[in-house]
Amino acid sequence: MRVVLIGAGRLATHFGKALHRAGHDIVAVYSRQRAHAEALCQVVGGVPADRFEALPMQADVFVVSLTDQALQQHVAQFTKGREGQLFVHTAGSVPMDVFQGYVQRYGVCYPMQTFSKEREVDFAEIPVFIEGGDPAIRRLAESVSGRVYELSSADRQYLHLAAVFACNFANHCYALSADILNSHGVPFDVMLPLIDETARKIHELSPLDAQTGPAVRYDTNVIDKHLSLLASMPEAREVYRLLSESIHIIQATNS
Repeated sequence: MRVVLIGAGRLATHFGKALHRAGHDIVAVYSRQRAHAEALCQVVGGVPADRFEALPMQADVFVVSLTDQALQQHVAQFTKGREGQLFVHTAGSVPMDVFQGYVQRYGVCYPMQTFSKEREVDFAEIPVFIEGGDPAIRRLAESVSGRVYELSSADRQYLHLAAVFACNFANHCYALSADILNSHGVPFDVMLPLIDETARKIHELSPLDAQTGPAVRYDTNVIDKHLSLLASMPEAREVYRLLSESIHIIQATNS
C-alpha cells in the first residue's frame, strides 16, 4: 500500500518502520517539526512535510499518529480535499467517529504497546486493535502483526484504561522505588531480578494469584512501618496506602 504517515513521534516511528519492513511504500511523513519528519523519512522513505497542505492528496491509507488533542483539533485540516481517502488513527482513547463528517472511509488501527524511540520492538508480537468496515484496515494491521483483534471504540477506552494501570502506573511505581533506593545509595538495578520474575509469573498465573507482599496478609505492623518511613514523601505515602488497601480488598473479596 501507499501510506502517508501523519505524525513522527514514538508510535509513528515504530509503526512506520514496521510498515516499511512489510513492504509498504511510505510516500510522505508529516510532523509540525520538520526535522522529525526528515529523520523518519531517512529510515522509511517518503517526502517530509511540516504543513498538511504539502501532503499528497491521494494514498491507499493515511495513518494518523498525533496526540489525542492534535488529532481532534486538526482533523478538518489534514482531511481537506482528501474526503474520498482512507484515514485511520492509532489512538487508544479517541473514538473512530472523530473522522465522521470529514471523510467517507475511516477507522482505527491501535497497536497496544509502550514505545520509546531508542528501543526496537517486535511489532509482529504486538496486539493491534482495529475498527472500521474497510477491509484495507485489516490488511494493513495483519501485514505488521500476527495478533489483530476487532474492538469497538467504547471497549477500546477500557482497553486503554487497563493498559494505563498495567504499564504507566506500574512504571511509575518503579520510579518511586528508584527514588527511595537512590536516597539511600542503593542502585535501582538490584530490583531488576524481582521485576523480571514478577512479569514472568503472570504468564503462568493470574495477577490475583501472583500477588504477594504485606498487603495480601494485611500485615499492619509492616504496612504502618513502611508508611512511617515515607513521612518525607507524602505523595508516595498516599500511593502506598491506597494500593495496600486496594490489594487487601481485592484479595479478601476473591478469597
